[in-house]
Amino acid sequence: MVDVRHPAVAGRFYPKVRQVLLDKIGSYLGDGEPPRSALGCIAPHAGYIYSGGVAGAVYADVAVPQRCIVLCPNHTGRGRPLAIMSEGDWETPLGSVPIDSELAGALKQQFPFLTEDADAHRSEHAIEVQLPFLQQKQTHLSFVPIALGTGHFETLENLGAALAEVLRAQVEPVLIVASSDMNHYENDEITRIKDHKAIDRILALDPRGLYDVIMKEQISMCGFGPAVAMLTAAKSLGATSASLIKYATSGDVSGDHNVVVGYAGVVVR
Repeated sequence: MVDVRHPAVAGRFYPKVRQVLLDKIGSYLGDGEPPRSALGCIAPHAGYIYSGGVAGAVYADVAVPQRCIVLCPNHTGRGRPLAIMSEGDWETPLGSVPIDSELAGALKQQFPFLTEDADAHRSEHAIEVQLPFLQQKQTHLSFVPIALGTGHFETLENLGAALAEVLRAQVEPVLIVASSDMNHYENDEITRIKDHKAIDRILALDPRGLYDVIMKEQISMCGFGPAVAMLTAAKSLGATSASLIKYATSGDVSGDHNVVVGYAGVVVR
């Protein structure tokens, strides 16, 4: 019997009715330039009303391959700090997405600290909200979900190195998605200043610099761990550029600029 991970935030973070969700994603993806292949990206994971426009701009820019690795922070605190699922399906209103068991197994073999742990993923929203975008862009999608509950730089760096080692051996392309929002719950002006200090390091393909500025400036970027691992892997795989596709804060939608969350969409090639 296939283990199915059912949606935890459908109807709250994004529409639970299939056609409504398709229409919403279509509005975010738009009709821009033809998408191009990428090694990795950073996309936000708030409710679509706030961050869907930024996430949509990222996915509109990227030619999504059939295989993806999606890294996210662990907001719930449940489960192990390096939690992977290597079997089963994830269900969304657009249908089921199979976990890429072969790729997950190779990652666990290369980086044994990854622990099989469905509990860390059961109520976590940060991967779930990425899947409808990925499904819309790639009808034959399979993926590996990894939730990171650690902020230890060397661990994140070693994970990134392991990702690169596994992906280097793959015949088909694999996209690494780092699911992250930016600074949380300060005013719009402070958030934009803090976020662009972090974004500068991301655009410089500098995972250590990103980690250091996050710590020094107290930037509450929830997915800095996924971003560090993705950047480390992408650099090892030959990345030469990172582009800021779109930036916004929740205040752009809500009109409340006193307490906001920042959202950055970045593509690494």
